[in-house]
Amino acid sequence: MIKPFFKQEENYPKPLKDIVSRKVRFDELDPLNIMWHGNYASFFEEGRVALGEKYGIGYLDFFKFGVSIPLKKFFAEFIAPLEFGKTYQIETFLYWNEAARLDFSYNIKDGAILNTAGYSVHLMISKEKGILTAKPPFFEDFCRAWKEGKFDV
Repeated sequence: MIKPFFKQEENYPKPLKDIVSRKVRFDELDPLNIMWHGNYASFFEEGRVALGEKYGIGYLDFFKFGVSIPLKKFFAEFIAPLEFGKTYQIETFLYWNEAARLDFSYNIKDGAILNTAGYSVHLMISKEKGILTAKPPFFEDFCRAWKEGKFDV
């Protein structure tokens, strides 16, 4: 069992979750015939994009309000290699945070077997490239609905 990456207080809502499947492509392999470690980021990205689209908080949703959400921190723990031609499930979770940032964790699984776990942290940046210290109004509305239990988790 992997220790949770983000501490959650009792009064925080449950993390939002989505699952997508992805097959390892030939161009993602390294000379050892397993997926090259740098390509795990694209698996995490695929999960993050799907979760954002599911809940209406994807990159373009932020962008239309003048906010970008660049990566600040990325971590992956490799447990078992991903193999060419196999399909894996990417579980993506968005954790509650009081700050103007997004905390995602990821599990890449082959059925019930955990192959990789990781996380990413994204800041919120204004059009003028300033780091936001408060959640933008549209995201504050989203968080209020999340906390009120209006999303299927």
